[in-house]
Amino acid sequence: MTETSPSPASGRHHLGGGRALGFVVLSVSDTHTEDDDPSGQLARELIQAGGHKLVHYALVANSVADARETLEPWLKEHAVEVGVTVGGTGVSSRDLTVNALESMGGKRIDGFGELYRSVSFQEVGPLAIISRAGLYLINGKPVFALPGSERAVRTALERLILPAAVHLVEELER
Repeated sequence: MTETSPSPASGRHHLGGGRALGFVVLSVSDTHTEDDDPSGQLARELIQAGGHKLVHYALVANSVADARETLEPWLKEHAVEVGVTVGGTGVSSRDLTVNALESMGGKRIDGFGELYRSVSFQEVGPLAIISRAGLYLINGKPVFALPGSERAVRTALERLILPAAVHLVEELER
């Protein structure tokens, strides 16, 4: 008897496909507005196209206080199951999203950031090493910190987050 790889459909089932999750998207930028936020718009579109609900969206300045002030109440809501931040994950002095998540008591889960940088390396080469993209658990909920480019948002959501989000949430609910 020959063993075969699971089909993509069975893989999705194993990962908990079919359940609609409540997502929030927080864009962090000093240069964009809510009306001009292509990466935030793409995140919202991909989440909804994946069959999930968008519970909240906002764009805030690149500051620890602004990110915390917006995210903290959202992550206390029952309807919110997954957070996505867009922007502020680089190495410049103005990239403060990771600092905000850590200041909220976020527990970093290494696997996502490592895998994101590996996938990103295939697309952008060695510049992938300067990303601080990561996954943090805050109030028992996963919050993904993504770079601010549309390419980064598409890569992270399509290849990593959306295929695994339901399973991740179900594991955290156990």
